[in-house]
Amino acid sequence: MTAPGAQVLIEAPGVHRVEEHTPRRPGPGEALVAVHAVGICGSDREVYQGNRPEGYVRYPLTPGHEWSGTVRSVGAGVPDGLVGRKVVGEGFRNCQVCDRCHAGETTLCTAGYEETGFTRPGAMAATLTLPARLLHPLPDDADLTAAALLEPAACVAAAALKARALPGERVAVVGTGTLGMFAVQFLKAVSPAELLVVGTGNDREALSRRFGASDFRLKDQPLPADFDVVIETAGSASAAGTAAALLRRGGRLVLTGIPAPGADGLDPTDLVVRQLEVHTVFGAPPDAWAHAVRVFGAGLLDPLPLVTHELPLTEFPRAIELVGAGDPKVGKVLLRP
Repeated sequence: MTAPGAQVLIEAPGVHRVEEHTPRRPGPGEALVAVHAVGICGSDREVYQGNRPEGYVRYPLTPGHEWSGTVRSVGAGVPDGLVGRKVVGEGFRNCQVCDRCHAGETTLCTAGYEETGFTRPGAMAATLTLPARLLHPLPDDADLTAAALLEPAACVAAAALKARALPGERVAVVGTGTLGMFAVQFLKAVSPAELLVVGTGNDREALSRRFGASDFRLKDQPLPADFDVVIETAGSASAAGTAAALLRRGGRLVLTGIPAPGADGLDPTDLVVRQLEVHTVFGAPPDAWAHAVRVFGAGLLDPLPLVTHELPLTEFPRAIELVGAGDPKVGKVLLRP
């Protein structure tokens, strides 16, 4: 059994402590993972501040849904060959027996919402015990710091699969955050004729071009309207409209951002007349996770340039503050147990 370490516990909104962590021995079908790194995103900030919608969080809670680690032990029914493997893991605790789960759409599980780091203990701890079926083994030489970002990458992989971009198509990404930068990399991997990134500032232009963008424009600049595929990742009030306006007639749009209530919607007349194909993404089903891990293993996905801060668990409050500061110099923040 892995030695005790520390864990973050959010007792209630705005109230947390860092305490000793006792690993939970894996039961049948489970694995115990030593956590290497855990990422923080806006939803973790919502959990801490108490802004997470009812039913999508359960206090007291150890947060952390973006993580990487190494399997230390397994329970009955789990192959022993998993021990020692570097892994990442899905967050949605789907039931595996409902119609949507059988169809592979596990993020639409009809049994109700359960997710690691929100309603179940997460990875802001020395270890995490979870169903082994949720794990995705990584190559033996995988960089676990980079792999800690594969959860948001998997969400974008889901968008990329729905977008069905083909070599030679003209593609675009709206939004320059973590999801946007992953979208650029997934789209670049299919050899597009053009890859445009649309942002609200120039601070991510260099990184966008490093990841494969052929053009970068601000959303208030004149924008073309003849793209085959657009992936929206910004989640701002006007992002969906900006993304739809970039498309040619019959183009394909995938929305991943979740704007605040009251955001501008898409014009249904425009959708029908231009015959736009619209998809949405919330979380990542197993095929998207597998796709993200394959692309990462092939060296086509480079998360490391997105990481700007690595802090110990004891600096959880500072990490939350950094994530919400709005500083363009702050990229992905990781905590290390």
